[in-house]
Amino acid sequence: MIYVAGIDIGSTYTKAIALDAGRRVVGTAVRRTGFKLAQASEAVFDDLMKTCGLERDQVVYVGATGYGRYTVPFRHAQITELTAHAQAAVHLFPDTRTILDIGGQDIKAIKVDAEGRVKAFRLNDKCAAGTGAFLEKTARYLGLSTEDIGPYALRSTAPKAISSVCAVFAESEVINHLSNGIPAEDIMMGAMVSLGGRAIQLMRRVGLEPGYMLTGGMTRNEAMVHALEKALGSSFHVAPNGLGQLNGAYGAAYLGLRRVEKLLAEGRPMPPTAAAQQGQAPAKAVRRWSAMAATRKRFEPCSSDGTGCPVVVVKRNTDAPAQALA
Repeated sequence: MIYVAGIDIGSTYTKAIALDAGRRVVGTAVRRTGFKLAQASEAVFDDLMKTCGLERDQVVYVGATGYGRYTVPFRHAQITELTAHAQAAVHLFPDTRTILDIGGQDIKAIKVDAEGRVKAFRLNDKCAAGTGAFLEKTARYLGLSTEDIGPYALRSTAPKAISSVCAVFAESEVINHLSNGIPAEDIMMGAMVSLGGRAIQLMRRVGLEPGYMLTGGMTRNEAMVHALEKALGSSFHVAPNGLGQLNGAYGAAYLGLRRVEKLLAEGRPMPPTAAAQQGQAPAKAVRRWSAMAATRKRFEPCSSDGTGCPVVVVKRNTDAPAQALA
């Protein structure tokens, strides 16, 4: 059996997914990225193997995406986030034409065609008030965990919108609302309404075309999905079983599997990993900046003990792989 994996190293979370030759999901894993990106990729891949019940050498191809994709040493290919999200979206929901991806540090609006090719995109990464990180920061002010944001906001009866478009002023506005006795759930839902409005404005800049899909961690937040759909005036496709958060990783794995199928059909070998390619590169001469000594930086490999970040793993029955979603 052929297995491929996709790794998506985001600013907040690192996600991984494995597919078999039938394009069925056999396992997923998620953990906080932290600041050691290569270590995060190794750790989440180990988590994925445990979830799938596989050994690392059973995975013949690994596609990496996300802003930290170049740091994955065991990748066979790096794939841009736009391409990964577009291909996964159209594969899962063929009528998808406009994608909204809300991440921890940015929001992406992507317009695609029927083949999953990117036709236009817009990125908002200039202000934290327009990203998922703003909701997490608001939740901390209100004493809520990330997992509690959605259920808590759904209790709101009169959402209090956050009008400031700057994260610093928005935080002051949240504190003001609290001091004026506004219920915390109304403030939380108001923050989602504000974020939803900015996200839809970004979608309008690429051109709204029916067949909308929402991806990213906000797909797990029911209140946020409701706020976005109300602002858009239409519903979003959301991948089931928590796969909306792993859409980028799914796209990387899906493209990796297509590449493997082509190589096998042509009778060609699998390409080496990035680490193997670097090992095959000819050694460069040391540049001497003084007569005293050569300047050469030495890097120690990251430990793989998995310490530092809490692990969130979606457990699956390894005896019966999940059915294909498309």
